[in-house]
Amino acid sequence: MIKILLADDDALIRESLKIIFEYDERFEIVDVVSNGQEAVDVCKEKAVDVAILDVRMPELNGVEATRAIKSETSTRVMILTTFDEDAFIKDAFSYGASGYLLKNSPPEQIKNAVYSISGGNTVVQDLVMEQLNNPNAERLKKLENLTSREREVVEAIAEGLTNGEIAEKLFITEGTVKNSVSNILGKLELKHRTQIAIFYLKE
Repeated sequence: MIKILLADDDALIRESLKIIFEYDERFEIVDVVSNGQEAVDVCKEKAVDVAILDVRMPELNGVEATRAIKSETSTRVMILTTFDEDAFIKDAFSYGASGYLLKNSPPEQIKNAVYSISGGNTVVQDLVMEQLNNPNAERLKKLENLTSREREVVEAIAEGLTNGEIAEKLFITEGTVKNSVSNILGKLELKHRTQIAIFYLKE
């Protein structure tokens, strides 16, 4: 029987994962915790074959917890998260994670991944592998969320134009430009317009 640890700061997710695994005779749930530090402590104190960790958790995030668990125990780690940023993926694997799946994976896929990892295999979801092979995938995906007008504004910002110059170039009001910039910052998860230019030029 495979002994597993579940770590997620979302109570609903924890309970859902618990239900998924507790009715499968291949698995035994050793503990269910809500942060990365607790996950590390349990793995050090108890025999855990596979720790299933979320990325965004308090105390220690999943990547930091992976590093601690792999350096101090023989537990294998599978990252299960809603986040598919390549930085998290690379860091998790560099610290010794054996798997990386997104939470929207079917329950059977999650369980089979844990089973495979317990046997010494590495499991990477197709979407995650795409991120590893194409480090620009996340940026491209964000750009696709922009409207054609917002893309024009991004290009103009990258050219170094002011809001007034952008308004004149695109035949729109300066207020419309300001609103577009605000929307762009939100969609690209950036804080100021200089980052918009850098983001675009990286493409």
